[in-house]
Amino acid sequence: MAFLEFYNCKLTLINKNIDFTREDSRLNNKHKSDTLEAQRIDKFLWAVRLFKTRSMASDACKKGRIKVNGEKVKASRTIHVGDIFTVNSAPIEYTYKVKEMLKNRVGAKLVADYIENLTPQEELDKLEEIKMSRVEYYRPKGTGRPTKRDRRLLDEIWE
Repeated sequence: MAFLEFYNCKLTLINKNIDFTREDSRLNNKHKSDTLEAQRIDKFLWAVRLFKTRSMASDACKKGRIKVNGEKVKASRTIHVGDIFTVNSAPIEYTYKVKEMLKNRVGAKLVADYIENLTPQEELDKLEEIKMSRVEYYRPKGTGRPTKRDRRLLDEIWE
């Protein structure tokens, strides 16, 4: 058995069969590098899919729609595990708690591993009330272009 170490790689020769095994610290600490202690709020909001783009998340911070632990924040503010942040989205204010930090954007199914929704039921009821108040005229999908009669009914509703 002969060993030859070269650039963090180990070459093992056994009975004329060559076995290449790579010993790299990046492979052993794969999950360790994915966890962070702190991260910018705009990047975190984008990574957990609360905003479609990172620039939209930073714009929301600039407009004062994002609060961390009750304070309005800039996009460069770092967020930590255990912080509670609120996102003011038109009619309601969503409240979340940071469970774990993440390095890259995750799929929608994995978001629950990183944030916990603490939004009170009263806030969610506001959204339902708005949806119910708008249902004055129902038009089934796939019925095509409105007729002249349908258009007149719509005009009466909107006036």
